[in-house]
Amino acid sequence: MNIFSAIAGSVLILFILFEGFETVMLPHMVARRFRLTRFFYAATWRAWSFAVCGAFAPGRRRETLLGLYGPLSLIFLLCLWASVLISGFMLLYYSFKAGDFKGFFPTANAGFPGLLYYSGTTFFTLGLSDILPVSAAAKAVTVLEAGTGFGFLAVFISYLPPLNQFFYSRETPVSALSARAGVPVAASGILDRHIIGQVHIAGQNLEVLHQLLYDWEKWAAQLHESHLSYPVLAYFRSQHGTDQSWLTALAAIMDTCAFVIAGTEGACRCQAELTFSMSMHAITDLSEVLNCPPEDEIPSGRLTMKDLERLRLLLLEKGFSGLPGPDELYGRLAPLCAKYEPYVQALAGRFHMAVPQWVRPEGQV
Repeated sequence: MNIFSAIAGSVLILFILFEGFETVMLPHMVARRFRLTRFFYAATWRAWSFAVCGAFAPGRRRETLLGLYGPLSLIFLLCLWASVLISGFMLLYYSFKAGDFKGFFPTANAGFPGLLYYSGTTFFTLGLSDILPVSAAAKAVTVLEAGTGFGFLAVFISYLPPLNQFFYSRETPVSALSARAGVPVAASGILDRHIIGQVHIAGQNLEVLHQLLYDWEKWAAQLHESHLSYPVLAYFRSQHGTDQSWLTALAAIMDTCAFVIAGTEGACRCQAELTFSMSMHAITDLSEVLNCPPEDEIPSGRLTMKDLERLRLLLLEKGFSGLPGPDELYGRLAPLCAKYEPYVQALAGRFHMAVPQWVRPEGQV
């Protein structure tokens, strides 16, 4: 027996089985840096997005092609895992003696192509019987590979329904927010459409806005759990265009929370703090698991003093009194924005998603 071939094959098999277990079955964030799945997504997404974004201008066609990556990556990942497992078992077969198999090649060491063919047909349980194991050890490894292939494919297929469930659970509130706050989603639209008729008095509970932020606290918690367990979900894009995505909605909600924290008092502010905290928890952990560190330099101009004054005047016209002055409000907002803006910008750059404005252009608010 070729001991080195047997060791190499066993290491490959155990490595992929553990990799698949971490990716499909382990329900928490994996902190291990060296992962084949992590490398696969980093390399293939970079190549795919570079080719698509280089060939097409921003628009629906480019968004559609970027959206194909998520589902296709699962197919390619399965093919990669299966190929490594088949190669691992091929190395095990290569370690056997000449008389352990009989078939169209005279010895087990006749060459890798024949062994690769035998390993592939065994893994996919084809049972062609043109190559037969003779020794007890060869039969045992053959049965082990057949069981591994059958179980591996079954577990991977069972991995797909939860992904679809988490995807639709994520996208339904995003679609509802766009319908309620306008497209593109912005903090100005959320605030405008959720405080109509509710005059702000110190200590008053703004029930509609309070309920919205409460719902999005739960959404952020679900996003945190699902996307840390299944990071591939981050590559699944909304079907409603470039201005609607999970990241755009999350950023707009965090903008809204920051404004409420900086400019109000009472129960609604308390809820905004809870939603902001949960959203920060989600976006920082997701950046870590996707190996997407925050930007060191934040592009300026997303919230200008002019936009902030427009937003203040809009809310004052709706009866929302008691807001601080522009300078004081901006001074309170700046440190809050500095906490999450680097992560939003980094993830937006990675996934080629739009970063929402604080205040939409005039005529769209």
